[in-house]
Amino acid sequence: MLNVAPEQDILNPPAPSVGVEQAEAALVEHYPRLVRLAYLVLPPSLGRNRRVVTAHAIVQRSLPRGRGGPGDGGDEALIPAARRSEAGGGPGYVYVRRRVVRQALEAGLPLRRRAWPKRAQFPPLLPQVWGLRLFPRSGGADELALDQRLSALSGPARAACVLRALERLSDDAVVAELTAAGATGARQALAEADGVEPEPGLLESAEFDPCSLQARPTDLMRRRQHGRAALAAVAALVVCGALIGLPGDGWGPDGAAAPAYAQNPAAQAALDPGHLLRVEPTAWTTATRTDFSVWPARGDLTGDAGLLRRALAVWARPGESVQVSATPGTPSGPPMGAPQLLFAGDVDRARVVLLYDGLRVARYAEPRQGTAGAALDFARVDAADAASASALVVGRTDGNVRYLTAPWVREASVRDLLTPDAAARPLHRDEDGVTDPVISPSQAGQCTSWDALEFRDDSGVRLVTDLGELAPARLTWGPPSGPHDVGDRAAREGWARTACLLPTVRSHGVRSVNDWQFAQQTMPENNGTAAWICTRAETWRGAGSRVFAQFQAPSTRLAPGAIAARAENSAACGPREARVLAGVLWKSRGGTWFVLAAGSEQVASVTLSGGMSATEKGNLLATRAKEGARAELNGRLADGSPIATLR
Repeated sequence: MLNVAPEQDILNPPAPSVGVEQAEAALVEHYPRLVRLAYLVLPPSLGRNRRVVTAHAIVQRSLPRGRGGPGDGGDEALIPAARRSEAGGGPGYVYVRRRVVRQALEAGLPLRRRAWPKRAQFPPLLPQVWGLRLFPRSGGADELALDQRLSALSGPARAACVLRALERLSDDAVVAELTAAGATGARQALAEADGVEPEPGLLESAEFDPCSLQARPTDLMRRRQHGRAALAAVAALVVCGALIGLPGDGWGPDGAAAPAYAQNPAAQAALDPGHLLRVEPTAWTTATRTDFSVWPARGDLTGDAGLLRRALAVWARPGESVQVSATPGTPSGPPMGAPQLLFAGDVDRARVVLLYDGLRVARYAEPRQGTAGAALDFARVDAADAASASALVVGRTDGNVRYLTAPWVREASVRDLLTPDAAARPLHRDEDGVTDPVISPSQAGQCTSWDALEFRDDSGVRLVTDLGELAPARLTWGPPSGPHDVGDRAAREGWARTACLLPTVRSHGVRSVNDWQFAQQTMPENNGTAAWICTRAETWRGAGSRVFAQFQAPSTRLAPGAIAARAENSAACGPREARVLAGVLWKSRGGTWFVLAAGSEQVASVTLSGGMSATEKGNLLATRAKEGARAELNGRLADGSPIATLR
């Protein structure tokens, strides 16, 4: 694959110092990216659990100490003035990244008797997770092999490899970053890293994602011994808590809710089940808006005042035992007024309540016996329409998911995206609109199938899929100016090769995902015709979109496409900027290597520079290359303005 890296001039004069506010904004915006970088640079000898918590600790303490710039002096806050946007976050991001790399390299240094130890060489004080060991999800054979190759490198060489493959920095920029991070022998480290060439996108897999974790218990026997010693203290706390809760109503009736902290009449009215909004079953047939606001209250427990009161109380003040989750950009505070009841009923082994306040959907779930283990999930669903308000998740059990469908959905079925020629399978729903269990593809370990839901209403057929959130994401096909539902064979075949790439946008508050075939290219040496697809995931909050261009080589097996380039918070492939340019390094069946590039129809010429030199008129380019070749790809639009590759 082609590694496209912007040319960086490290000789330009430095920019002004980075302030703490600017660095904090960059850290918050790119937190998962920085933690992944720290995790990859840290020495594997620390173990996966300590690497995870150390990576988070390193990033969280990478801010400047003063408000005007870094407090430890040096040149760490001085960012090169040229090409500041190459890091995707400006000078603030470059400063924080440099601090992260420095600390990750220091964590791998051995403790010496005569040298003052570095903070990163000790286990982090925070964050800590007691009683559990955390580690990223396991990947495949390619990820395991790459992890072994990285572990054989020295710390600076590992950092050089990660900066070059993950951050897409040029060799000169990598040397500059390593030198600024305090590494010695940066050129030697870069030469050592040449022996490891990760496949594009491999470092961005779940194997190296310290923000998507699995948990296992620690030493249970040792925990039992410590638990006996603390039993007396716990008993005393229980007695004190019971005494405190005796006056008035206490918090017993609220189940898992925390103690009340205010006696505000308006807040108390919002927590009264009798004030919940309930919509008539036929309201959606005459309403001017067709969204969650016209869903009727359904389920066999809509009259259970105790359950509804507990759900409202936990929403307003969840206790420490409640598992609370929210999609990115979704506030988790209490409702501003009485919310609308969408559903209350038994789902599998839990009692579930769905509430809607005009901005968010809240799902409260508790066991059928007691409230221990109650969960509260939030999802932002503002500005929904009939297509995006077609279903909500009511339950997840053992890798399966159940949906509550909208009242306007007439038929529901399941379609495997990986078999575009197969017919959709009917999906049974009960009288309340709750579906039978459906296998959740977002939780599957291997992509051998991808079950999406097909809903039919008066407007047509909608295709949605589970991406690990309350609201399923709608799938569409077509140019950004007019995407449409996935209905014809070309659209289904395109999605058959895209479905296995959807985990890259999972759990990001995604509202819809569109596939757009922006170019077709005849392969050299009579190798068939390839398709270039741009996939754009839009979020409910508007910002935070994810875009990736994929190269779908000629294949009779509808193999998944290869990601050629990706970007976050980019307007590319959307209605505001319906254009894109991407390239790959490709090997023909005859064994010849080529650099292939393609742009959308607005691209008038494509140029290679840097390690290679080639120019083609039009939006396609194919030129011979050597294995492992690197080059910079640029283009010109019909009006003469430049266009760079997606990044």
